Amino acid sequence: MDNYQRIWRTVQVIPEGRVASYGQVADLAGLPRRARLVGRALGAVPDDLVVPWYRVLRSDGRIAFPPGSPQAERQKQHLQEEGVVVLNNRVRLKEFGWRPDLAELLMRLEF
Repeated sequence: MDNYQRIWRTVQVIPEGRVASYGQVADLAGLPRRARLVGRALGAVPDDLVVPWYRVLRSDGRIAFPPGSPQAERQKQHLQEEGVVVLNNRVRLKEFGWRPDLAELLMRLEF
């Protein structure tokens, strides 16, 4: 399986109303220390594939796009529609971070 596909499948498993960091997605996709690859993969999602890219944030909970940019505003809107609170382009990971348990990982991630 291609690395991008591993990343896309992992992001598709992040539940609505939860977020994960680029590094966490890389780790769960079996690609440790490849957070930047996650960013590249999310920028290359095919039009016919639904991947909730907006649920992926920097490790400190910040939106990676520049504050006020159209992309940042779009990401913020998607998150808020799912009930995620975004203040100053940042999400509280302790409150909204995705912490899958072993059963969820085994049942939902298929690598």
